[in-house]
Amino acid sequence: MAVRRPRRGAAAVPTRSSRRPCRLPEGRAGAAMGRAALLPLLLVAAAGRAGVSAAGGPEVRSLRGSWRLGNGNGSVVLRGEVPGCVHTALHRRGLIQDPYYRFNDVMYRWISLDNWTYSRTFKTPFDDRKWQKVKLVFEGVDTVAQILINNITLGRTDNMFNRYSFDITSVIKEVNFVEVRFLSAVSYAAEQSRCHKAYSIPPACPPPVQKGECHANFIRKEQCSFSWDWGPSFPTQGIWKDVRIEAYNHYHLIYFSLTSFFEKSAQQWSLEIESIFDVVSSKPIAGLVTVNIPKLQTQQTFSVKLQPGEGSIVLLVNINKSSTVEAWWPNGHGKQTGYNMTTTFIMEAGYQIEKSSKAYFRTVELVQEPIPGSPGLSFYFRINGRPIFIKGSNWIPADSFQDRVTYDTLWLLLKSAADANMNTLRVWGGGVYEQDEFYDICDEIGIMIWQDFMFACALYPTDQYYLESVRAEVSHQVRRLKSHPSIILWSGNNENEAAIASNWFSIPYADREVYIKDYVMLYVKNIREIVLTEDKSRPFIASSPTNGLESVKEGWLSQNPYDTHYGDTHFYDYSSDCWNWTVYPKTRFASEYGFQSWPSFSTIEKVSSTEDWSYTSNFSLHRQHHENGNDQMLQQIGHHFKLPQSTDTIKKFKDTIYLTQVMQAQCIKTETEFYRFSQSEIIKGEGHTMGALYWQLNDIWQAPSWASLEYGGKWKLLHYFAQNFFAPLLPVAYEDKGVLYIYGVSDLHVDHKLTLRVVVHTWSSLEPVCTLAKEGVTVKAQSAVPIYKESIDDLLERCRNCTRKSCVITFCLVGEGGLQSPTNHHFLSSLKDAEGLEKSHFSASVSQQDDTYIFVLQTTAIAPFVSLDVGSIKGRFSDNGFLMTEQKKVVVFYPWEPTSVEELEKSLTLTSLVDVV
Repeated sequence: MAVRRPRRGAAAVPTRSSRRPCRLPEGRAGAAMGRAALLPLLLVAAAGRAGVSAAGGPEVRSLRGSWRLGNGNGSVVLRGEVPGCVHTALHRRGLIQDPYYRFNDVMYRWISLDNWTYSRTFKTPFDDRKWQKVKLVFEGVDTVAQILINNITLGRTDNMFNRYSFDITSVIKEVNFVEVRFLSAVSYAAEQSRCHKAYSIPPACPPPVQKGECHANFIRKEQCSFSWDWGPSFPTQGIWKDVRIEAYNHYHLIYFSLTSFFEKSAQQWSLEIESIFDVVSSKPIAGLVTVNIPKLQTQQTFSVKLQPGEGSIVLLVNINKSSTVEAWWPNGHGKQTGYNMTTTFIMEAGYQIEKSSKAYFRTVELVQEPIPGSPGLSFYFRINGRPIFIKGSNWIPADSFQDRVTYDTLWLLLKSAADANMNTLRVWGGGVYEQDEFYDICDEIGIMIWQDFMFACALYPTDQYYLESVRAEVSHQVRRLKSHPSIILWSGNNENEAAIASNWFSIPYADREVYIKDYVMLYVKNIREIVLTEDKSRPFIASSPTNGLESVKEGWLSQNPYDTHYGDTHFYDYSSDCWNWTVYPKTRFASEYGFQSWPSFSTIEKVSSTEDWSYTSNFSLHRQHHENGNDQMLQQIGHHFKLPQSTDTIKKFKDTIYLTQVMQAQCIKTETEFYRFSQSEIIKGEGHTMGALYWQLNDIWQAPSWASLEYGGKWKLLHYFAQNFFAPLLPVAYEDKGVLYIYGVSDLHVDHKLTLRVVVHTWSSLEPVCTLAKEGVTVKAQSAVPIYKESIDDLLERCRNCTRKSCVITFCLVGEGGLQSPTNHHFLSSLKDAEGLEKSHFSASVSQQDDTYIFVLQTTAIAPFVSLDVGSIKGRFSDNGFLMTEQKKVVVFYPWEPTSVEELEKSLTLTSLVDVV
């Protein structure tokens, strides 16, 4: 129960003398946008609004809504919404088409190259003479802008991830005119790169196939907005978050956060509550703070003193030991309990602040320790003392235009992750620190977050001004986000340790030291230092992939960050046969791996025209931003499936799309199952794999990519497969030297005695050739154990009439009380060589049951990879892409918007592998 001294040190932008003397040409009078012209200004941030319960509290007025928007020479003038950006404003007013339509990403490049200005007038909604301080606060400005009020320059912004706060006490009037004069992010990045004369900072430009802009690493902006290998180049300009006026006397709460700790020796939970204030008063202000958590019978009052300026109060609240605290658990491991908490500030001067929040209790450890029988160290997460196998994917921005990402967009995507049995997403470092609602939803549904800082696949400058900006950014984001129990890890960057170690940018050996020094300066001496100061409740790693503690030992840059004996790995291999599990790394933690596919025809149709509907059209090439990506998919399909030969161009295109999704699903199934069955074993010094995060969860636009969820949220076949390969209980099969092995994989917290059912079918009959039930199989809690072994020759002999080409194996685990795993399959040959496969005659009946729809499928023959598609009707099925080995199957459709039996029947397309000709 301690009160710590107020901490100083909100990062402030340095004064002019510390800046690099680099100025951009003035686009208009008074709009010098070079870094040298920046005024000193304080960068601070708020995590949630404080409720005020007494007279004399602060006045807060949002300036969101309609602003005037104009381009550089005044030839385009329109109304633009704030929060928003130029592209969406132009689209809403009908001045441009959908930016995602066909080739518009290139056609509309002019928008990003122009300099736009947002402006509006507003009446001061209060008597400004009553207030000691009035501020204009921007939660997010994208990105380079000069801010003026009543023609007086307040300062400049150049970091999309910072919160900017300007003191306008002396310049506010009864009626005010505010302007935000943007400079093209593309021009600014180019100029900053030109000014960095001492040495180059690669990469200069993205590969031509990405059709992107150059020097993204010179601007603190969403890196993928300059293009990526799955996304377009739309370097937006706009006020992308809330903007408001704040007026207050005495003091004002700007940040409020809480983190939980568990003291093992005392067996007691505690909360660290940090409040950061701006104190206007010239003298210290004393007062009382009361923290109340009724459900935990915990109430404590502290005497505090606020020092003038900006500082923090840190309170340590010990939770009443006689109360039972329910911890926050990830999806699949328990409940996501949170407790209502009220913090009341009653100060000698000024008003009372009452802050309502949710308190969550969970601990996280990243365990890196020796493993018997293996060189290197483990790499796994312990949540509330329990090792958790991490299952999930990687998150990218849900749209090129952040103002289009609504709460509903986020809920749909995140709920789809949880519904596929995921417990973790990695917020990847080339996007944005997500909005508050993203993390709120993750807290609510138990999705853990591996949070990258926003640096990806590049080297970065480390001049003093750039570092100051990054320090302010990191401070702000950690303070804003650290209360969320869903965040379990801070990670410094995406692949930048690997970029130097593997010399992606062909840096001469003699020059390496400069870049290594920069790397350590940015991620270790600045970012890590701030994270460790601001948040002691969760681990930090400098990069991904990394060798963890081994990288630290090697001076933060390991020789081989992909070493399977340490840390995490990223692994991509498009040329090997993906059904061959031996090509995959038996790593400690697989944080990126994947294969591409095309989104469904209904998704592509919205942004294309008839002439685009072929796999080799200009549109299909334009949309593919990964070098040779379309060919690689065909090559991978060719290993096991016959390529479509139809003379009907559109049917051939649809068949190819279907096959890319089948291939992707089967590839990532094989790889993920390999990672899951490797969790409890060490073979030749490798194994104990404790995480599988495939690349990638979602899409930024309608295009071929590694995603399992299409733009708009539609589930690809991969996402349906993920629901099964991430199931809490799963039998997994693989072959080694002619022997079939089946492992029982479990995330359940107790051991189970189960029955393993193994069924063999010939492709030509729905009647099984032979069935085996092995009873009393023990599947251990939270582990993967071998439960069955038989040579393929013995199995084929036992099942008579069977050859590798004519038969297929399915298997599942069944227990008491309805406990059952999904039914898994193992192919004994490529399906292009399968003998006896016949074209099935499908029928489907649809009926409504409460809020869902029941599809009853009937087939006359075995059908592999049965896909149900209802076009653009939003919703998902309970199962899809399955191997149908029984005459009848019931599938449920969960709609995301109102629909009807008639609409569903009209839109339904049923496809199986045999329909592809």
